Amino acid sequence: MFYPAKFSILQIPSGVPHPDDNTPVDLTNPADLIIYLVIPVVIVILYLVFIKRKKNISN
Repeated sequence: MFYPAKFSILQIPSGVPHPDDNTPVDLTNPADLIIYLVIPVVIVILYLVFIKRKKNISN
């Protein structure tokens, strides 16, 4: 069923995050830098090292 946009906006509860109050990632904040940049890079590097080590052990 189709609901007009103004009625769906009324459905958003207060105090719950939604697209209107989100802010972009601030990479000047050390916590954001670590969470969104450093940790994913470390995970990818560890994964690649694990795969390479596993490949060398099987040969």
